Parts: sequence; C-alpha cells; structure tokens
Amino acid sequence: MDAVPAVAQTATLLVCCPDRKGIVAALAQTLYGHGANILNSDQHTDPVDGQFFQRIRFDMSEMHTDRVALEAAVGEVGQRFAMRWELRYGDRRKKMAIMVSKYDHCLYDLVLRHRAGELNCDIAMIVSNHPDLQPIAQQFRVPYHVFPITKDTKRAQEDDEAALFEKSDIDLIVLARYMQILSAEFVARFPARIINIHHSFLPAFMGGKPYHQAYQRGVKLIGATAHYATTDLDEGPIIEQDVIRASHRDSVADLTRKGRDVERNVLARAVRWHLDDRVLVYGNKTVVFAA
Repeated sequence: MDAVPAVAQTATLLVCCPDRKGIVAALAQTLYGHGANILNSDQHTDPVDGQFFQRIRFDMSEMHTDRVALEAAVGEVGQRFAMRWELRYGDRRKKMAIMVSKYDHCLYDLVLRHRAGELNCDIAMIVSNHPDLQPIAQQFRVPYHVFPITKDTKRAQEDDEAALFEKSDIDLIVLARYMQILSAEFVARFPARIINIHHSFLPAFMGGKPYHQAYQRGVKLIGATAHYATTDLDEGPIIEQDVIRASHRDSVADLTRKGRDVERNVLARAVRWHLDDRVLVYGNKTVVFAA
C-alpha cells in the first residue's frame, strides 16, 4: 500500500468557472506535467447557472518544478477558462479567532475538538465583549481579549478588533454565539472568512430569540445554521444545517437545551470544512465538498 503523504506535502486547488468541455482534463494535465499526484478530486456543475466547481487535492512531494511555476501554469489554464481559482498549501497552518459573548457551549466544543486534533488550525485568540469566559481561555492556554461594546464605542472597538485580526494574520473568524451584530464595514474586511452559528434553521426565525419564536409557532423541528457572515443579517451563504425533533411538550428552555446540541455539531462541521478547503462560495450560495 502506498504511503499517505504528510499534510505539509499536499495542496488543494479550488476552481469555479463557466461550465464547458475540457476543464477537468486541462487541470489534470497541468498538475501531471509538474509532477503532482492527484489524491482525490470532486466536482459539481450547476445546470441553472451554468457554473462548474472542482476541488483537487494533490501530493507535491515528487514535483519537479516549484510553486511559482505551478501557479503560473494554473493561472494560464484559469485565464483560458475564465476561472476563479485558489491554491492552498498544506504546510501553511491556518489561524483561527473565536468571538464569544457569555454562552460557552460552542466555545467549549471548538476548543475540545481542537485539542483532540479534529480541527486543522491554530486557535490564535478568543475575543469577547465580556470577561466571563476568560477561565476557559486560560484552561486551554489561548489568549483572551476583551473589547467591551456599547452603543457609543461599538465602531471604535470593531476597528480595534479588526486591526488585531489583521495584525495576527487571522484566516478564519468564528462567531461562537457572539451576541453582537457586526457592522457592514467589519464584515467587508473579511469576506467569506467569518462563520456564524445561528440558532435556527434559516431562513426561518431570523434575528433575536429564535427559540421563543419557534415555541410560539409550535414547531416540530428546530435547527441550527452555520453560514458566512455578510452585510445582510442572517442571510449569508449557508455552509451547514441540521435539525432535531421537538414536540408540544417542549418549553422554551427545552428547545434551547436541544438546540444547543445541534448548534455545536453544525458549527464544528462548518468550521472543519472551511479549514479543510472544502467550501466554495458563489453568489449567496456555497458548494461544499464534504467528506
């Protein structure tokens, strides 16, 4: 059996372009021509929009050219097919920041999964508008930064948070029940790099207190949605969703308890897929090449 290459020896190519013949062959030939070995490939065609999407993960250990030459060759193919493409290398470990308020269930889940090796990243920091969850950060030896938010200080504090993220080269920001609405200016600085967990199966019950809304409607299913944050509240491209059964016997507290289990799992899957370069965003939708 062939040895599995180390993560540092692999790379992932993500492609989005108008659908036409020859795309798969052109990319495969380009990688082969540089000595790369394709480990797995997945593709999807949207027949309505006429768009083609592909994820190729390949081994670089026996390449006979360098990355500059490889990127130039992929760029030539990209120009020919009007592609939007990205090459992401396995030896560059992503940095993740987690933003929280006072709810701890999603935060605990992420740091525990990270310690167990489920999330391929470094948790660079935890940022909050309250000091309450600092003991968790200390327990897991993660820097904790508090930016108190008021109506008067919100914009200035957001600017300071964004500056901290940019200075620290943060690749992904996770809103793990961060109970603040981010400004359009903040979101625009990190396009498709902010993942939010909303405690509802969107587009139902947007905004605040979705479990109260669900109780009032007497729903039989409650859910959670992980999506990229955009300037439109709770309307960004959806990465993952899930549901759990509810009944007429469930109080708001019961719905909240059940919902937290779903929130944890949905957020963890979305974060893992993003970190593993399995998500392509186009328009207000995503293509997720989930394992």
